[in-house]
Amino acid sequence: MSSDKSHDSGPLIHPTAVIDSRAELASDVRVGPYSIIGPYVRIDEGTEIRGHVVLEGKLHIGKRNRIYTGAVLGTPPQDLKYRGEVCSAEIGNDTTIREYASLNVATTPEGLTSVGDHCLLMTYAHVAHNCSIGNNVIIANATQLGGHVHIADWAIVGGVVGVHQFSVVGAHAFVGGASRLVVDVPPFVRAAGSPLKVGGINSMGLRRRGFSDARIATVKDAYRALYRRGLPIEEAKKRIRECGDEIIAEAFEDFFSRSHRGICR
Repeated sequence: MSSDKSHDSGPLIHPTAVIDSRAELASDVRVGPYSIIGPYVRIDEGTEIRGHVVLEGKLHIGKRNRIYTGAVLGTPPQDLKYRGEVCSAEIGNDTTIREYASLNVATTPEGLTSVGDHCLLMTYAHVAHNCSIGNNVIIANATQLGGHVHIADWAIVGGVVGVHQFSVVGAHAFVGGASRLVVDVPPFVRAAGSPLKVGGINSMGLRRRGFSDARIATVKDAYRALYRRGLPIEEAKKRIRECGDEIIAEAFEDFFSRSHRGICR
């Protein structure tokens, strides 16, 4: 980007970029060639916008993010209820959004589409209106999230997965590629296929994140309560709440409070 405008007090903007005068860019933001940034966009320190990126809507992008070529973020929702209002989306800090990924703002001004910190959205991933994505989440290539999907912290969704609107993926869960996700995936499990089926806990992912053997054993007990002991769902929930590990109990409690489409069996 040797042809950027370099000013001590302003962002580094390629001369072919089109940036509305009302947009707010931190002093060290870099904007590549032919990118377009709308009037309500705010970008914080250390973020780099590559070439041919489109940023619209009331979009707040945090610090040290990397937005790659062709990404289109903050555009209107693909929702017939949308009435043209200025609506919101936000991206946290240290997140990478790869080529041609897309993200829509919420359908109404009081709503929000959000992506957390330290996330990776791979090429052609789509995040629809009113989705909420936690921290340290990976969404692989060409995966499509319907509206109002919630993906909790540390979850991984493989490539070419279709996620039905209002679905929930719990913390530390892993969804295999080319799956069809029309029900909710509990925390800590592996799931794949069409129809989607669980296949045990995400042991490898948990070990990579520093889970102790004792904590993994507690996750296994929670999994057995939910899937292996033939318990009514309310009894399984009770046993998980009383598992003695606050992190595990809270992850399941958050999941159960959000889950309305039925749990992957």
